[in-house]
Amino acid sequence: MPLLQINTNKAIKDIDQLASEASRLTAEMLGKPESYVMVEISADSVLTFAGTNEPCAHLKLKSLGLDEDQTTAYSETLCQFITQHLEIPGSRIYIEFSSPARHMWGWDDGTF
Repeated sequence: MPLLQINTNKAIKDIDQLASEASRLTAEMLGKPESYVMVEISADSVLTFAGTNEPCAHLKLKSLGLDEDQTTAYSETLCQFITQHLEIPGSRIYIEFSSPARHMWGWDDGTF
């Protein structure tokens, strides 16, 4: 049920490795089984931030029951991850958080 989307204007050499590490991080961060985590990465996208095409990233974290009181901590964790792996400073990263209603999240011929 957790979905982490990472969109960046940087090229990524080992995108599969990054996706695996992002999946583990997301599961750990949210306290949910990794078997439910999906990660989508779009690299080398056309993105500008603050009027420049310097490296930047846009992330979306969607999960059922996402704790709104923890979004600052999630932001810190995700920004540090992106900075460490892609060398993009936190000041050039936007993150969207969302927590859909269970009936608005489909899976395995049904909803949660």
